[in-house]
Amino acid sequence: MFTTGVALAMVAGLFAFTTTQSGIVGKVAPADGASTVWAISGSDSAKSAVTSGSFSLAVKAGTYKVIVDAKEPYKDVTLENVEVKDGQATDLGEISLQQ
Repeated sequence: MFTTGVALAMVAGLFAFTTTQSGIVGKVAPADGASTVWAISGSDSAKSAVTSGSFSLAVKAGTYKVIVDAKEPYKDVTLENVEVKDGQATDLGEISLQQ
């Protein structure tokens, strides 16, 4: 009984301390118009594949330049000064790619 109680307490403790990770999320339109999204801040960078038009980057809090690497015939998109707060996801919404 003691072992079961300790195990349950440990599992409950794990759920009590889960936190939301900082990051950048968004969508690209058209969904097949881009392959990769980058987030760059100083010497830090993160890269995410675009899957079904969506992307998600796990990054630390800070200010980022976000680059959407578009496929032909679309043009790359650069977003400056994207703010990410600690423990929050910054949603860029839908990014429309232009030809």
